[in-house]
Amino acid sequence: MEININKKAENPLLDRTEIYFDCLYQGEATPKVLDVKNKLIATLDVDKNLLVVNKLNPNFGEGKAKGYAKLYNSDKSLAEIERKHILEKNQKPQEEAKEDSE
Repeated sequence: MEININKKAENPLLDRTEIYFDCLYQGEATPKVLDVKNKLIATLDVDKNLLVVNKLNPNFGEGKAKGYAKLYNSDKSLAEIERKHILEKNQKPQEEAKEDSE
């Protein structure tokens, strides 16, 4: 899987940077949101708790998806602005989190 950043836009009103990207995954299954998030974190070298992948729209038959992510400047901004279901989508499932702690 390869991530190409298309555009970064500062949004000072919402205290975040909005990131538009392409995800290339030729010959593989469509990647999960968590996999894309981890790749973006590695590419951008940012805090994993402040990055949220909002959308990942695959193109049928192309092995390519367009995505939109938000990088918040603080935990407070993220908690106040981001919707609950988007935050849940960007976290490890509860079962995996329990196995990791044991």
